[in-house]
Amino acid sequence: MSNETKLTKADLRRAALRWMPMAVNTFSYQYQQAGSVVFALGPALRKIYQSDDEYVEALNNHFNYFNAHPWMANLVLGAALGIEDEGGIAAKEAVQGFKVALMGPMAGIGDSLIWVLYPTIMGSIAGSLALQGNISLTLIWLALNIAFMFVRVWMFEFGYTSGTKLISMLGDRVSMLTETLAILGLVVGGALIPSVVKITTPLTFTAGESVTEIQSILDQIFPFLLPVLATFVCYRLVKGNKVSISVLILIIVVISMVCAAFGILS
Repeated sequence: MSNETKLTKADLRRAALRWMPMAVNTFSYQYQQAGSVVFALGPALRKIYQSDDEYVEALNNHFNYFNAHPWMANLVLGAALGIEDEGGIAAKEAVQGFKVALMGPMAGIGDSLIWVLYPTIMGSIAGSLALQGNISLTLIWLALNIAFMFVRVWMFEFGYTSGTKLISMLGDRVSMLTETLAILGLVVGGALIPSVVKITTPLTFTAGESVTEIQSILDQIFPFLLPVLATFVCYRLVKGNKVSISVLILIIVVISMVCAAFGILS
């Protein structure tokens, strides 16, 4: 086993930049993101392995099932390169075992934090401000996404220097962090429904000379009931893969126009 490392920061940055735009572009049901992993790490592995046979063996080793959140995978792939750079082809089993062990936890953190919590908070607030003619948060959101590209490159380098220490550093905190972020995302998403989804009804109920607004009754029983019901229906339709997002938007537009025309909703 050789302790002499061959990769430089430039090699790691190149691997990170090759991974970021290609993470799910070669996605397949059999290997998931393996093709993108091989594409990203190929030049770095070529530098580690001067022997053609070892290089091909390393590529084939990485062309095994791999599926993690594209952003968080930077840590895993960087660490895998660190193990391989230090241990050579003899460490291929350790590399594969390491990737398998961490791809699930990293997917859980990334899905909860990056795919759910971050866009839910930023998108909802940005949309709410945009309705008032304020696009400041939209521009901040764009700037943050650009800044995160540099963070993702740094994550690759950090993973490389950390190696297998990532497992001991994370430990049981991964599942706790994933559950915490999921709960926080649900709370934030639920709290934003009343401020973002605006649905009321002008319908009234007449009994003799008494005219009662249905909306006022709903507000006394369950404030913002209509927005909650609408959100729940949309969520079930999307989660059950019954309709796509584009079709759902079209359905909402048509229903809104019909209900407004007949005075059902306001």
